[in-house]
Amino acid sequence: MTTFDTNAVHYGYDRAANANAASVPIYSTAAFDMESAARGDRLAGGEELGFSYSRVANPTIDALEKRLAALEGGQAAVAVSSGMAAVSFALLAAAEGGGRIIAPIDIYGASVDALATFFPQFGIHTDFVDDINDPDEVASAIRPETRAIFAESVANPSTRVTDVQPLADLAHRHGLPLIIDNTVPTPYLFRPIEFGADIVVHSTTKGICGHGNALGGVVIDAGRFDWTAGRHPQFTRIEQVISDERRGIPRSFASLFGNLAFIRRIRTKYVRTFGAVLSPFNAYQQLIGLETLPVRLDREVASTLNIAQWLNGHPHVEEVHYTGLPDDAQRALVDRYYPKGVGTILSFRIDGDRENLYRLIDSTKVFTYLPNIGDAKSLIVDPARITHREVPGEYRRRAGITDSDIRLSIGLEDPADLIADLDQAFRAAYHG
Repeated sequence: MTTFDTNAVHYGYDRAANANAASVPIYSTAAFDMESAARGDRLAGGEELGFSYSRVANPTIDALEKRLAALEGGQAAVAVSSGMAAVSFALLAAAEGGGRIIAPIDIYGASVDALATFFPQFGIHTDFVDDINDPDEVASAIRPETRAIFAESVANPSTRVTDVQPLADLAHRHGLPLIIDNTVPTPYLFRPIEFGADIVVHSTTKGICGHGNALGGVVIDAGRFDWTAGRHPQFTRIEQVISDERRGIPRSFASLFGNLAFIRRIRTKYVRTFGAVLSPFNAYQQLIGLETLPVRLDREVASTLNIAQWLNGHPHVEEVHYTGLPDDAQRALVDRYYPKGVGTILSFRIDGDRENLYRLIDSTKVFTYLPNIGDAKSLIVDPARITHREVPGEYRRRAGITDSDIRLSIGLEDPADLIADLDQAFRAAYHG
């Protein structure tokens, strides 16, 4: 199977190995019979792939991991309990032991908070750049202790697009991996690995699941970065958990797994140790969501563009941030990377004061006020007070987020109904 739509429905699942069940079964078990002491030894040491304990691997989750890796064009994946677990594990694993990460300032609020205020407690610091697409600014931030470059393919909530290919080339010239959060577009709209990204992360809670009913995240490895080049000693260090001490065979993740050292370290050290495990039931819900991903996004992207164009002409809207608009400054990048659209979120800035903003949000009837995106239901939120509340004011200002901004996530409702809902909410906010 080679097409995206077919792989989204079938890839990674063997019916014959699962009693010919048409749908992926939910393996609700904490552990698995390892069959023999010798096989248990091989499973524990990473010499054989299989299932022993669901904190490490589970067949339902395994099907989701294989499907997502295939859809992104990666070699292997590890699913975890949330998008922030995926982001945190990927960045901590890259900079483990102390180091620096380069990231743009205009990314998701919880990621900024982790990078700016929490990871430093573990000896990992971040150099934030204002324009991730400026190669000179990014290059000037690279130091001997830099361990990775991190960016969002489509920034949340500005929808600013990252020019991935030249950023990957720059990273690789300096021996750095490029880690891309691809949550907003999903692999249906954009596949960063095709343009040089080494690691891709997602909050599968969002568009991949598509119904706002199951938390999850995933780390996907392209399987081609050389982790032995010198900036990442954690991958060449001997590890007891994968060594064979009885036969006197010491192993590192790089020596045992080669270019898949990163993703195997994520599973063996991070998921197994920190325990941010995706539940089999949530994995099942995300597999079901994947089956309809192409048809959902086709409709939602068309509706998002329709609503962005309507907002663009509204007298109380000062700015619309949606790079999918035909006259957007990033149109050339959108045409290159996003022929099917940039995604289902947009943000806009209104005039007036905070009371106008509160009344507008509170007056909507079809939109739901909650901090999520990628749902089949359309959502509305004020980023400065909710999704980016934990971000220090200086960082919000650099990212261009103000108290007058509103973010929308467009779902499957009729766009005419959504526009009518916004129209009456604007009237209530300014004339009610």
